[in-house]
Amino acid sequence: MTIRVDHLFKSYGANLVLDDVSLDFRAGAITGLLGPNGAGKTTLVSILMGIIAKDRGRVLIDGLDLDRDRDRIQARASIVPQSFAFYPTLTTRENLEYFGALYGFKGRRLETRMDAAIDAGSLQSFLGKRAAELSGGMKRRLNLAIGLLNEPAILYLDEPTVGVDAQSRSYLLERIDRINRERGTTILYASHYMEEIEQISQDIAIIDAGRIILHDRKEDILARRGAVTLTLDRLPGTLKEALERVAGLRVEAETLVLDRNEDLNRTLAGLFDLLARHGAEVRALNWGNGHLEALFLELTERTLRDE
Repeated sequence: MTIRVDHLFKSYGANLVLDDVSLDFRAGAITGLLGPNGAGKTTLVSILMGIIAKDRGRVLIDGLDLDRDRDRIQARASIVPQSFAFYPTLTTRENLEYFGALYGFKGRRLETRMDAAIDAGSLQSFLGKRAAELSGGMKRRLNLAIGLLNEPAILYLDEPTVGVDAQSRSYLLERIDRINRERGTTILYASHYMEEIEQISQDIAIIDAGRIILHDRKEDILARRGAVTLTLDRLPGTLKEALERVAGLRVEAETLVLDRNEDLNRTLAGLFDLLARHGAEVRALNWGNGHLEALFLELTERTLRDE
């Protein structure tokens, strides 16, 4: 299923959380939504799932408008939130039975969906154990299993590995990858863990301060070792129009990306002249990125922030 977001805004009082977000998510792909804590990831995922209302903008899910078709969209989607979304006093099996019943499953259909979810989370040995008594990794696996009960065509994962050990993290990432490969599920994986995003995603979108500052296929992003990037202090509309006519130049928010080739020196000379005429200053210049972390820190110009 495809996801299209057009000019999305969301504020809480004076705090602008999403600032003109536009994205297209490929059907059947895992898109990693990477950003520091507080960047707007959870808000975006919650809006796409129809949990909270947007202020402005449009969301289309496989051609369905979220404003008009929220119930139909929610029936085909599921979210695995960062917080544990189950009842700690119930056993693993009782939680699965309860949430399966909320989807309207009963009888043999309920048992079939529960069996599939139990298998996805490898929960067979813990069905009679109260959820409160599970380890952190087991709780994350139960969270994932509940999110899979309705066999969603779209799966939203919000920091699904927070607080787990390396073994549990590896297991969860492998399971998510398998769900995508075997079922063709469209997955949005929101996290601030760069190594997870780089490992599991086919596409990557970087969000910071409520704005999308980069969105591309992973292989294209990681192939930028030879790229030259210039980050501007601002990008006036008239300058953006002029930059779009420069051959071999990509404009991504306030960052300009040039591939190294035989025309690089001539292109740079003309580019700096163009920037000077429009009064734009270069805030940072980088001559190549070897991996996602380098690109992320260059674009956001900060280390990851705590909540």
